[in-house]
Amino acid sequence: MTQVTTTQSSTEKELYDYQLKDLDAVFDCIGRESSDYNLLYQLPTGGGKTVIFSEIVRRYIEKNNKKVVILTHRIELSAQTSRMLTEFNVPNMIISSDVKNLDGAEDLMCYVAMVETLTNRLQEEQIVMDDVGLVIIDEAHYNSFRKLFSYFHNSFILGVTATPLSSNIKLPMKDHYNELLIGESIQSLISRGFLSKATTISYNVGLSSLKLGINGDYTVKSSEILYTDSGMQEKLLAAYEDQSKGKKTLIFNNGINTSKYVHETFREAGYAIRHLDNTSSAKERKEILLWFKETPDAILTSVSILTTGFDEPTVETIILNRATKSLTLYFQMIGRGSRVLPNKKTFKVLDLGNNAARFGLWEAPIDWKEIFAYPDFYLENLIGDEEIERNFSYVMPPDLRKEFSNTEKVYFDIKKEYKRVVAEGKKAKTALDNAVEQHAIMVVDNSEDVFDARILARKLKEDIAYRVRQYSYSIMNNTQNYRDWLQEDYERKLRTRINQICTERDM
Repeated sequence: MTQVTTTQSSTEKELYDYQLKDLDAVFDCIGRESSDYNLLYQLPTGGGKTVIFSEIVRRYIEKNNKKVVILTHRIELSAQTSRMLTEFNVPNMIISSDVKNLDGAEDLMCYVAMVETLTNRLQEEQIVMDDVGLVIIDEAHYNSFRKLFSYFHNSFILGVTATPLSSNIKLPMKDHYNELLIGESIQSLISRGFLSKATTISYNVGLSSLKLGINGDYTVKSSEILYTDSGMQEKLLAAYEDQSKGKKTLIFNNGINTSKYVHETFREAGYAIRHLDNTSSAKERKEILLWFKETPDAILTSVSILTTGFDEPTVETIILNRATKSLTLYFQMIGRGSRVLPNKKTFKVLDLGNNAARFGLWEAPIDWKEIFAYPDFYLENLIGDEEIERNFSYVMPPDLRKEFSNTEKVYFDIKKEYKRVVAEGKKAKTALDNAVEQHAIMVVDNSEDVFDARILARKLKEDIAYRVRQYSYSIMNNTQNYRDWLQEDYERKLRTRINQICTERDM
């Protein structure tokens, strides 16, 4: 049965000045260009793109008396779009998998279609789209929409996205769109009170074990090995407790197993947390999202499923418990926390994937026209993981620093020490031996006995990894196997030296 949404909205929708400006720019383009022109429109997540293109639909139909098709890639987005169109008094119909034809709805002027469903119906000639003047593509950076372009070669195509960078580097958006129209920037929307301001806290994470897949992003398999590690789980929990305890928190992971590990780690720590992924049923998803909405200190751990089609303004913290090479995904994840409320003007981003170092801060100025025109150049010049890690500077967490209260200086500049010992004609590894000595004295000076010292030494794992990494950069040998061996050797020498110092002091 065909379901058509025709209910009239009793509330007249009003657009903000920047939305009206962009709307006028779109119609200027429609007026001056040919009917088969392709325009791409960029507007940040939270800027109200659905509101804008709903008003575009209303005015276009009123002015041109031609049909409009809106394409989405998820059923949730189709439903949201349909509801918004109804608020703008635009009768519309969703072409979902249940719709086999347009019987009884041929005279409608607006259709909202799932891209895969519409592709199948058009290929099977179950649906014929005549007199379509305008096609609007939501989340236009996805490549699945391109297969439909040939069916609308005489229509004006308006792609809408927050990030005009294709999800497939081999299929740049400039090859399918004639022009890019830039909307209001994130920084401007923040300053004008339309978006919340992000405070980003980054945690150094060694990513050398991660592998890149054919899509150009880190593989799920290599990500899960890293992020299910007990050390990473502890770092995540500590970051939450330090920065977001008691606040509504959304955690993004790269892999279902990672998210389940996160769920178990937080549950065992006594926190209210739920897990959601694309295997969850519609009923489970609805129940979990309702719980998340209604629970003030809720934590929701998920696997990318909430990057689009999800809007929960009460989110106070976004945790990126993953690394990504996708600029689009980076913006989508952070955007989930950017909605404003009367009592919410800021939110936090806890970055455990070096993402801010790779892409820059979420609100920083970005040249979208440059990225649109030269996507290969942009992607090739992203700062690499090794360069990011070279710039790491380890700072001992405050809680751990308290455990070394008897030591005035806990930092050790391994690069400076390396240069000094080499200049004196000593072996390079003397620098690491001196680092071990400093750590051993620190541990013993802040312990009651050798058993207490051994326990305290285990808490230096991250500091040791940092020292080993900086040393490996200095000697130009940065292979993962060599670093792993160096760290094991460092920890073995540290245990031995602690035992020696404790024995000498007891004599």
